[in-house]
Amino acid sequence: MNTATPSLALRETPKVPGLPLLGSVLGMARDPARFFLDCYRRYGPVCRLSMLGQDYVLIAGPEAANFLGTREGKESLRSREFWEGLINEYGATRTLTSEDGEAHKQLRDIMRRGYSKESIKGRYNELIEITDRCFARDWPAGKRVPVVEAMQYMVVDQLGTILTGAAPLEYVRDIRITILHILNVLVTRQRPKILLKRPVYKKAKARVFELGQKMIAEAKARYTRIKPEERNLIDDIMAAHIETPDVMPASDLIVTLTGPYVAGLDTVANTTAAIVYTVLKHPGVLARVQAEVDALFAEGAVDEDALLKRLPSLQGAIMETMRLYPIAVAQMRTATRDFVFDGHQIREGEMIYIGTSVPHFMEEFWPEPQKFDIDRYAKPRAEHLQPGAYSPYGRGPHTCLGKSLAEVQIALSMARVFYKLDLELESPDYQLKTKTAPTPGPAMDFKVRVKGFRH
Repeated sequence: MNTATPSLALRETPKVPGLPLLGSVLGMARDPARFFLDCYRRYGPVCRLSMLGQDYVLIAGPEAANFLGTREGKESLRSREFWEGLINEYGATRTLTSEDGEAHKQLRDIMRRGYSKESIKGRYNELIEITDRCFARDWPAGKRVPVVEAMQYMVVDQLGTILTGAAPLEYVRDIRITILHILNVLVTRQRPKILLKRPVYKKAKARVFELGQKMIAEAKARYTRIKPEERNLIDDIMAAHIETPDVMPASDLIVTLTGPYVAGLDTVANTTAAIVYTVLKHPGVLARVQAEVDALFAEGAVDEDALLKRLPSLQGAIMETMRLYPIAVAQMRTATRDFVFDGHQIREGEMIYIGTSVPHFMEEFWPEPQKFDIDRYAKPRAEHLQPGAYSPYGRGPHTCLGKSLAEVQIALSMARVFYKLDLELESPDYQLKTKTAPTPGPAMDFKVRVKGFRH
C-alpha cells in the first residue's frame, strides 16, 4: 500500500454486479456489515460498486483498518465530500467530521475536554440519578417498552444534563427525524433527495434550529459568568467562537452545539439497546452481569477510578455487542490523490467506503465469530488486540472523539439497567430485528417487558 509508482503490474479491480440504477443499494440496505464481508470474501480487499448511479471503491478487511492509521492513509484520504450535504443543510462552513489535517485538529482541541471522560469526573453518581429518573419516567412495571426510543430519551437526558447543563427532551423527536433524513439522503445517500421536501422533515429541522438558537443564547450568557476551568462542552465551543471566530464562526454554532445530541441518538442509544438484547438473550451472561452490578451498587457511592475494573462481565458483554452490532460499519472518504492499495490503483477524487467492521466477523480473528462470547476480551485471549481486528469506534484521525466518555456512559447506564430493572424478551427464542438506515442498530419496534424493579 503506497502512493508511489508501483514496480509490479497493477491488479484489475473487480466490480460488484448490481441492479440497473440501484446498483448495490439493496444489499447495503439489508445488512451493510454482511454485504461488505461478502464483498471482501469474494473479491478481496478492493472492489468497485455503484449505488443510485454513484460509483464507489470499497476497501475492506484488516488491511483497510490498519491503513487508516498510517501516514499514507492520512495523506491519501479526506472526509469533506461525504459531509458536504450536511454542512450545506445547516448553512455551516465545516464540522468535526468533515475536516482533516490541521483544521480537524483545531476542532478536536476545542471539543476534546468536553467529550472526554474527565468532563464527568466527580459526577458518576449524578449520572446514576439521571438514569434512575429515566427508569421512573419511561420504564413502567408491567409494560412493554420500545427500547431504542427509551434509550434515546435517556441519552439526551444524560448528555444534556452533564455536557450542556440542560436536557431538551421535548426536542428528541425532532432531532431524530432531522438526523434520520440528513444521514440517509445527504451522507450515506441511501435515499433520494425528494425526502428533504417532506413537511415532517422541514418542521423537525426548524425545531432543531430553534434548539440551537436557545443553546447559543444560553452559552453566550454563561460566557462572562463562568470560570474557564468550570466550562462544559458547550461553554468551550462558545468560548472558541467568541475568542477565535475564524476557527468557530457563527455559521457553525448550531450544527456544533447540537452535535452531542445527534451523536448520542445515533450511536449510544443504538448500542445500549443492542446490549439489552444480547444480555437478556443469554441467561448465563445476565446472571454474571447481575452479580457484578449488585456487588457494585451495594457499596453505595460508585468508585469512579475502579468502575470498569469492577465490571469485567458487563464490559465483555458491551464489547461483544459492539463487535456483532457495530455502529461504525464503514468509514466514508474521498481520495485526495492517486494511490495504490493492495496492488489496486485508486484515483484522486474517487469516493471510498472503508469496511473497518469486516474483521469483526472473520474467523481468522474470532473463533466462531457469530457466537456471543463475552470472554474473548480478557487475557490471555484478548482477541480484540490483534491488528485490525476490532474497530467499534472507527479508525484513524477520525476515531470517535467521545470514545472515553461513551465507555463510561454506556458501562454505567447498562450497570444501572441490569441492577434496577427486571426485564424479559418477548420469548426466549426471540431474534432481534434490526434497521440499517442511516446506521445499523436494533429496529425501533424492538420491545422488552418490564417485569418489575429488582432494587
